[in-house]
Amino acid sequence: MSDISTERDRIEAERSRQVAEHERANDEQTRSVEEEGRVKAESSRTAAENFRVLAEEAREFAERLRRELESVRQEREALRAAAEEARHAAEEARHAAEEARHATIAAVAATADALSSNLTQMQFLEDARNTIRQLKKKLDDDAQ
Repeated sequence: MSDISTERDRIEAERSRQVAEHERANDEQTRSVEEEGRVKAESSRTAAENFRVLAEEAREFAERLRRELESVRQEREALRAAAEEARHAAEEARHAAEEARHATIAAVAATADALSSNLTQMQFLEDARNTIRQLKKKLDDDAQ
C-alpha cells in the first residue's frame, strides 16, 4: 500500500505542481496584461499631456490672434476717423475756396466799379479841360 500511497502522493503532487504551474502562468499572464495596461495608461497620460500642451498653445495662439484682430480693428477705426476728419477738412476747404471765389469776384467787381468811376471822373475832367480851352479860346478871340 505504500506504493499506492506514494503513487497517489506523486500524482497529487504532479497535479498540485500542474495547478501551481497553471496558476503561475495565469499570474504571469495577469501581470503581463496589467503591465500592458500600465504601459497603455502611461501612453495615454503622455498623449493627454501632449494634447494639453497643444490645447494651451492653441489657446495662446487664439488669444494672440484676438489681440491682433482687436489691434487691426482699432487701426481700421482710427483710419476711418482720420478719413472722416480729412473729408470734413476737405469740405471746409471747399467752402473756404467757394467763399474766396466769391470774395475774388466781389473784389474784381469793386475794382471794375472803381475803375469805371475813375474813368468817368477822368472823362469829366477831360471834358472840363476841353470846355475851359474852348472858353479861353473864345475869350481870346473876343479880346482880339
